[in-house]
Amino acid sequence: MKPRATVATETDRAADRATGPIGDGESGHSRSGDSRSTAGDGGTSRKPRAAATTPPAAGGITWRLRLRRDRTLVLMTLPAIALLLVFNYIPLLGNIVAFQDYDVYDLGITGSPFVGFDNFTRIFEDYRFWQVLINTLVIFLTQLLLFFPIPIAIALLLNTIMSARVRAWVQAVVYLPHFFSWVLVVTVFQQMFGGAGLVAQWLREHGHEGFDLMTNASFFKFLVTAQAVWKDAGWGVIVFLAALAAVNTDLYEAAAVDGAGRWRRMWHVTLPALRPVIALLLVLRVGSALNLDFEQILLQRDQVGPGASEILDTYIWWTGIKTGDFGYAAAAGIFKGLFSVAMVLGANKVAHMLGEQGVYSKK
Repeated sequence: MKPRATVATETDRAADRATGPIGDGESGHSRSGDSRSTAGDGGTSRKPRAAATTPPAAGGITWRLRLRRDRTLVLMTLPAIALLLVFNYIPLLGNIVAFQDYDVYDLGITGSPFVGFDNFTRIFEDYRFWQVLINTLVIFLTQLLLFFPIPIAIALLLNTIMSARVRAWVQAVVYLPHFFSWVLVVTVFQQMFGGAGLVAQWLREHGHEGFDLMTNASFFKFLVTAQAVWKDAGWGVIVFLAALAAVNTDLYEAAAVDGAGRWRRMWHVTLPALRPVIALLLVLRVGSALNLDFEQILLQRDQVGPGASEILDTYIWWTGIKTGDFGYAAAAGIFKGLFSVAMVLGANKVAHMLGEQGVYSKK
């Protein structure tokens, strides 16, 4: 005689075979239930089988699950989002004064009358505005041609230095002026190249005629470019050195095995690796064509005169904000923003034509 546990097991198997074709019908449940209720000690029934797990949706997890999963990251970004809203996006509502005869003292935004596009018409009819715009673009092109390639050249030079200590020392020396204010930078250049500067005094001591570059209107665009190079070239070097650090060293070894010298390796390996970064920074630089350093120009405006030093920002400050014509200043600011957006889109289109990604990838 078989043990009772063995008999119960065989009974359960027989019941499963008997109810298999029926599935979830009533007769199947009744027969399996009867057999399981009489099986074993005390008539204990078997546990039902676990239901199959529902597969995830085709579109992935829902936004609620993502929010629950990434709630820590979301909380970390909330202060940054709040700062953007308060200082970048909410002030955009104030651009409505560009379409008003704005009176900041008595009427305010809600009480100032609307004048439509009269402020923009004043801008386009102001010949002085177009002179300032051309002067701004001339200074920008000078800086683009003379300043933009220098960080690339310094990064390539530092990349060829084998000693890590020397490379770190040179990078620190070049990067240090970035932390100086424009007041200090202009003061240093005044002490060096002014009429009573060190260079002029040294020339006079040796029988030559001194000079004053700080008041030379024709040299002003080169002066501000030299100041920008001395102050911010080290900042741009960091970006290009980071791009060079990602270059696979096997490419240099393979090029050296093929007989390529140092210049060939730089031309065929290093520069192609820098092309995406150069294209991106160039597009961003072109987009900020009208965003020259306001403080730098304002500090030297009176020395060379507004004819050579006036840029769009200083012109808006002088004719708009300082005289209380805020509607004119707001209209000029909107024009500046639209012009910058057009420059970014155009430069990004050129980058796509050259095979680079630019600011955003081509769809």
